[in-house]
Amino acid sequence: MYQPYPTSGPEQEPERVKPQPPSSVRTAVKLMYAGAVLSALAVIITAVTIGSIKSTIMARHPDYTLTQLHRAEAANVTVAVIGGLIAIGLWLWMAWANGRGRSWARVLSAVFFGINTLDLLLSLSLRHSTAEAHATGSLIIGIVVWLVGLAVIVLLFNKQSSPFYKQQAASQ
Repeated sequence: MYQPYPTSGPEQEPERVKPQPPSSVRTAVKLMYAGAVLSALAVIITAVTIGSIKSTIMARHPDYTLTQLHRAEAANVTVAVIGGLIAIGLWLWMAWANGRGRSWARVLSAVFFGINTLDLLLSLSLRHSTAEAHATGSLIIGIVVWLVGLAVIVLLFNKQSSPFYKQQAASQ
């Protein structure tokens, strides 16, 4: 048998090999997944400690009727659950985008960390008026989530990570 004669068609470009993220970015992405898990845990704690939410509302508003109490409790739980689900989604989105070296994601992660810092400071300032299990559990999770976020930001903006983001931006 004869081999086909090579034709002189257009040369194909070799496929670009995507650079792998450095260990600092890989660790930051893993921590972002941990942040999503912690946010899920916060939602679970909210669901489990609904009774303490009711106690807190009753202590703050002893004149509430049962209907007002129920509405306030439902509103608190709804806000906490929806906020937790949004947080989970944001952690996962930032993990995905930062793992691919998207520069905008690194900046947006820092913005989200700033928002989380303000939320934690607000929680700490309100803490003195509530001392039940829900507030304590939420505060502990909030502090741990903040520490995870701090570690993520340090890792995303260190010297080892920066070339990866620049390289990815240049290849887009």
